[in-house]
Amino acid sequence: MSYLAAFMIEYPELSVFLTISLGYLIGSVKIGDFSFGPVAGSLFAGLLIGQFAEVPIAGMAKSYLFLLFLFGIGYSAGPQFLTALRRGGAQPVLVALACTVTGLAISYVVARLLGLDPGYAAGLLSGGLTQSPAIGSAGEAIARLPLEAEEIKRLTAHVAVGYAVCYVVGSAGAIWFCSYMGPKLLGVDLQAAAADLGRSLGIDDPENGVESGYRQFQLRAYCTPESASVIGETLAEVERRFAGHRLFVLRLRRGDQILDADPALVIEAGDVLAISGPRAAVIEHLSPKAQEVEDPALLDIPFQAAKVVVTGSDVVGQTLRDIAARPWARGLYLKSITRGGHDIPVAPGITLESGDMLDVIGPQDILAKAASNLGRELKPTQATDFVVLGLMIFVGGLIGVLMRFSVFGIEVGLGTSVGALLAGLLTGYLGTRNPFFGRIPDGSVALMTSLGLASFIAMVGLQAAPSLIPAIMEVGLVLPLGGFVVVIIPLLAGLLLGHFVFKMNPILLLGAIAGSLTSTPSMAAVQARSGSPLPVLGYAPAYPVAQIILTLWGSIIVQLIA
Repeated sequence: MSYLAAFMIEYPELSVFLTISLGYLIGSVKIGDFSFGPVAGSLFAGLLIGQFAEVPIAGMAKSYLFLLFLFGIGYSAGPQFLTALRRGGAQPVLVALACTVTGLAISYVVARLLGLDPGYAAGLLSGGLTQSPAIGSAGEAIARLPLEAEEIKRLTAHVAVGYAVCYVVGSAGAIWFCSYMGPKLLGVDLQAAAADLGRSLGIDDPENGVESGYRQFQLRAYCTPESASVIGETLAEVERRFAGHRLFVLRLRRGDQILDADPALVIEAGDVLAISGPRAAVIEHLSPKAQEVEDPALLDIPFQAAKVVVTGSDVVGQTLRDIAARPWARGLYLKSITRGGHDIPVAPGITLESGDMLDVIGPQDILAKAASNLGRELKPTQATDFVVLGLMIFVGGLIGVLMRFSVFGIEVGLGTSVGALLAGLLTGYLGTRNPFFGRIPDGSVALMTSLGLASFIAMVGLQAAPSLIPAIMEVGLVLPLGGFVVVIIPLLAGLLLGHFVFKMNPILLLGAIAGSLTSTPSMAAVQARSGSPLPVLGYAPAYPVAQIILTLWGSIIVQLIA
């Protein structure tokens, strides 16, 4: 043991990697709907490993990783953040504002009642509201307090301990409230409510003109014998028969000629039609009634898949049903929609918002025209624009240091952490306007957000480990009880506001209050109980707003209590 401790002290970087590995292992364990997740798991792993050795942690390394994480989070949320404030996400956003403001207020009140110091107060807020990034902004605020270095170290350790104690209560409480208590208070059957919402969006309507993204798309050739019912009809008339299934004639062979698909072209006996469509529709409606033939030359149509960022003014605010009927969408198929980093259902009643990422497929010429109508095609890249990344983090951090404002007569600063988050938000938003600005591949963003936060939290745990036992003995059971109050009151406030004031659909409301605590496990629990992915429609607008505000609260609670 002594050799292991000496090794960990001499090579702290290896201790961090061990902590991350163990943290992800702890985070993967599920108990019902509850799991710690990799972030909380990394903190607990750090607190555990730190009991064997006092591993030295460089403050600059912690800050570097945390700023990378915050920039990545902002970059991911940027395309949807301003849209959520402007458009149909207004109700979930207002619910998020109610939950987060109530969360700060109740955290302040509980901290005062329990006589907590700034460190424990920040841990209470970040753990009770399940917002790990608030640990970093709180630590930065503590470092700016006019205190001795030893006292700053003690308060910083209290943040991690308070988070560790309150996170279990906060996360479990959020899952319980969103998936069990919330529906009981609303008096709704989640499965029935999800089914009603699904029908209103056209999810259960087979003749909807939009196919779910999980289906494969086909291009096949069919011959029209003299007995075929379509002979004498135009291509437009034939396609109208199958409008609900998005079957299109892309071109046809007549004798030795291959003709383009002119809607006015009349079908003759012996024509061979190249028909595209979802696999299920092709098999069900064509294969039993038509004669499939092998015609490689006719079917030699270049298809292409692309990711398109929605920015077109003609499609923003329109439903998929309406967009599917546009002439330029003929022959185009939608595989998936991503909003704010979360997949949302593909259904006719879904309304597109600026910043939505569409995964589409179709013939090259059709896809090029459709992409220009939808917004901007996002070409895959493996290169990160480090010039923009580094400069934006620097400028954001600088603004965060310089910007100060007054809250209840107390001067509050944003700090470098919130500044980096806002810089990422702006970069992500500008990227939707100009896809060549600040390009960062999805894999790089994922590494920044996942490894960045897990590494930072692992270091926090290792640094706070020596204070764990004394701190727990000091606060006893009052802190987890305070954490339960801190998580339940904001959720209840958001639920009441959304139900009685906004009259929100219960499925969307429960998704919104889960997003208000950035609690993905809570949203997943609502999805599991309702048997539907639709809660994400309320979660997606609330999440980026809550992510920014709750991170800021970590700094503000420290300054208010101090």
